Amino acid sequence: MEEEVQSKCSTCIDRCGKLDVYDWLADVPESCNVSDIVEIQFKNTRKSYYKNTNGLRLKKGDVVAVEASPGHDIGTVSCTGEIAVMQMRKNRLNINEYEFKRVYRHAKPVDYEKWEEAKELEHETMIKSRQISADLNLNMKIGDVEYQGDRTKAIFYYIADERVDFRQLIKVLADKFKVRIEMRQIGARQEAGRIGGIGPCGRELCCSSWITNFVSVTTNAARYQEISLNPQKLAGQCGKLKCCLNFELDAYIDAQKGFPKTDIPLETQDNTYYHFKTDIFKGIMSYSTDKMIPANITEVPVDRVKEIIRMNKRGKKVPSLLDDRHVVVDKTKALDYQNVVGEDSISRFDEPKKPVSRNRNKRRRKPNTNNNNNNRNPKNKK
Repeated sequence: MEEEVQSKCSTCIDRCGKLDVYDWLADVPESCNVSDIVEIQFKNTRKSYYKNTNGLRLKKGDVVAVEASPGHDIGTVSCTGEIAVMQMRKNRLNINEYEFKRVYRHAKPVDYEKWEEAKELEHETMIKSRQISADLNLNMKIGDVEYQGDRTKAIFYYIADERVDFRQLIKVLADKFKVRIEMRQIGARQEAGRIGGIGPCGRELCCSSWITNFVSVTTNAARYQEISLNPQKLAGQCGKLKCCLNFELDAYIDAQKGFPKTDIPLETQDNTYYHFKTDIFKGIMSYSTDKMIPANITEVPVDRVKEIIRMNKRGKKVPSLLDDRHVVVDKTKALDYQNVVGEDSISRFDEPKKPVSRNRNKRRRKPNTNNNNNNRNPKNKK
């Protein structure tokens, strides 16, 4: 019966299986993988490390009962052995100073049923706790609730902009749900990671799929990448700047090392040009004759911009931005595709429909010409 529970837990799609760890030492003999440290993953991003003091044969995906305070908790094994040690080093945890708890046993069917019942209570508990906090006029938001495997303890994750005195809230919650209460404050990014969702790219949110360490994102990341500073476009579902703004930032910074400053105007014999935009990876800078609006946009290679800046510093004005060595980008080049959508107006559906006449739908009766045809047919004549 225990084997059926283990196979069911290891293959089910559950909120506990969010962040995966690839065991690339799985084919190494067990004699080399001698560490008894086990990484146990609970709901969403909560992980902890335990000692396999009972010498259980554990593998990834096993559901086990572990020591908790108080009682015991139920979690899933995410990695064992040397991989777990490397995960601790990655998370900057000192193995010698870490207080390890014990792994009791493999989860029994009774443990698994109680664990499932506890998870089913989490959403209802969260809704009721929000109502209680609102009645107490507390400036906080309870974003998630996590029950311990034996249903003796519940962790309430909340968000607050300022310090909150929730001593009265703990008393009311403990009296309402008959469990031990623990309050944990999280940020907006952590809340989005726990709730999950689909991003504007069409994929699962990065914070709920693989990001473990949240790095601060500033508007300078958008400026380096020449992205419009539109708050509605740059903000994610958490209300903060999107984490993906930092993904390609280093590549843009490296590509811009050889670019001149954008606040330097270019002086020619005819006009003064101001920077408008930059195509970083093509190495082209666009300049406008007006400082505020795009006018007479001219695309100039970076090497040519540097050359003009050097000549302007010497007091010389170039005849034009582009010379014979640089090819002007032809914007009137014919497109290599055809518009197959059609040239119909989009607003054609907004026009009121003309009433259909009833007489139009009636079929016109044709005159019966059988008699006339019969008379004309020579075979019918006697």
